[in-house]
Parts: sequence; C-alpha cells; structure tokens
Amino acid sequence: MAAAAPATDSKIQTTGRRKTAVATIKMIPGTGIIQVNGREANDYFTTTTSRIEAVKPFTIVESVKKFDVEAKAHGGGINGQAGALSLAISRALIKFNPEFRAVLKKGGFLKRDPRMKERKKSGQPGARKRFQFSKR
Repeated sequence: MAAAAPATDSKIQTTGRRKTAVATIKMIPGTGIIQVNGREANDYFTTTTSRIEAVKPFTIVESVKKFDVEAKAHGGGINGQAGALSLAISRALIKFNPEFRAVLKKGGFLKRDPRMKERKKSGQPGARKRFQFSKR
C-alpha cells in the first residue's frame, strides 16, 4: 500500500537542528505568516542574513506566500536557530510535496550541520589551548 501525500488542509510538524539549536514547526497552507516563539520572524531574527537563511527553502521552491509556519526555537544562538528553522521548513516542504526533494537536496537544505563546539579537556584551559610550557 503506497502512502498518499497529506491533504492540503493538514498540519505538517517537523523538527530541525543546528549546533545546539532546535526548531520545531507546524506548517499549514496559508498566506505566508511565519511566527517564531510567538513573534514575527522579521522581529525575532535581528540580522538580515539570519532572516534570509530561515526562509530560504520557500524561495528555492517558489512558494513564499503559500504556507503559514508556527515555530518554537530554543538552544544555541540566533544564527543556529535560523539554520534549524531552515532545515525544519525543508523537511516540512518535502512532506507536503515529495517533488521538492530534488531541488532542496541540490541546494543543500536537507543536510544537518553537525558542527558543534568542542568540549574543554581537563588539564588545559580550553578545547585545544595548552598551558604555557616551561623547559626550565
């Protein structure tokens, strides 16, 4: 039995992560309203680059004003949360229309960014930094 695509009135829920940031979204067909933690996306993301990155999957698949997104983001910083939101939106778009997968994959929107801060090791002041060596 083949799985059918979700109906247009259904709510799609996905999660995206980047570094230590996590974004959980609920996406429904609508007029293009994007809310993050109860605030409009343009108010929440203070820098232009993070605003653009968060909604870039919509521009790639040419569906900017077709969906409403309600997101909860926590952890990390603003840029990490924007990346997490971008991944969550990409995953939701694929659930809505599997044909978007090729375009989003080519653009690199389906890969989780695994880079994280390296932990501090014992016996040294940071992750890689060492205490000054004195021969005598």
